[in-house]
Amino acid sequence: MRTRRPQSKAQDPKRPVWPDLKRDRYLYLLALPGILFFIIFKYIPITNLIIGFQDYSPYLGITGSKWVGFEHFTRFFSNPDFWILLRNTLGISVMNLIFFFPAPIILALMLNEVRSLIMKRTVQSLIYIPHFLSWVLIYGLTFLMFSQSEGLFNKLLTSMNKDTIDILSNPNYFWGMLTAQSIWKEVGWGTIIFLAAIAGVDPQQYEAAVIDGAGRFRRMWHITLPAMRNVIMILFILRLGTIMDTGFEQVYLMMNAAVTQVAEVFDTYVYRVGIRQGEFSYSTAIGLFKSIVGVILVVGANKTAKRFGEESLY
Repeated sequence: MRTRRPQSKAQDPKRPVWPDLKRDRYLYLLALPGILFFIIFKYIPITNLIIGFQDYSPYLGITGSKWVGFEHFTRFFSNPDFWILLRNTLGISVMNLIFFFPAPIILALMLNEVRSLIMKRTVQSLIYIPHFLSWVLIYGLTFLMFSQSEGLFNKLLTSMNKDTIDILSNPNYFWGMLTAQSIWKEVGWGTIIFLAAIAGVDPQQYEAAVIDGAGRFRRMWHITLPAMRNVIMILFILRLGTIMDTGFEQVYLMMNAAVTQVAEVFDTYVYRVGIRQGEFSYSTAIGLFKSIVGVILVVGANKTAKRFGEESLY
């Protein structure tokens, strides 16, 4: 007669949770600030999404406001500004996806090839610094560099008897300027996770490749990049989920009257209409639309990655 294996304590569903909580109390205490942050600022606000389907009034509250259904969504989709907002938001996000997303990967590969440890640490420290600068400060630096009247770039052109270039007020340069700012500010910080993935590669693989006659580029292509592939895929899926978010602070600070037609995105539109004009229900509907699009993209990309045998979120 076949005997049944006894179930381990770790697999016993009836085992009380309290002993585990008591044993790992310091780990849970360490995670408590992050848990509270997500509960207060992420999960609790979800309950207020209902005002997107109401004619919300702060004086009447959620329970007393009139129910209007999909009226705000219909108004938003029929608004001529919708297609301008969609074009600008997707345009900026695609620019970041094409140029900004690969930048930390390329930089991590380059840093991994630096043999001098002192040089490597120095470069890493220098490229991390911009991450800690606020967008206000970065806007100030951008203005000092590219202002048509006071900018260093145009002063150099003037000293060479060349015409100045109006970069900050030219719509043709706006998306490229935002992408360049994002790369300069975040590319160093983004290399941390890729360098951590590279650090997990067994050095014997590189030694065997050298014995087989593989050069640096061959080792990079056949050893380093495959080690980063899972991380790249997961971050790419997460990046798709934020494709409707272009960064309010950066766009709002760089925006001016001359570039409004290419600078107005969903985030700035929600601030202008929802906060400054007090249309809370309308702006909530726009935010809900952005969230739904993000969820659809994440789920779709995750299923596609699993279908092709790549690493996925779940």
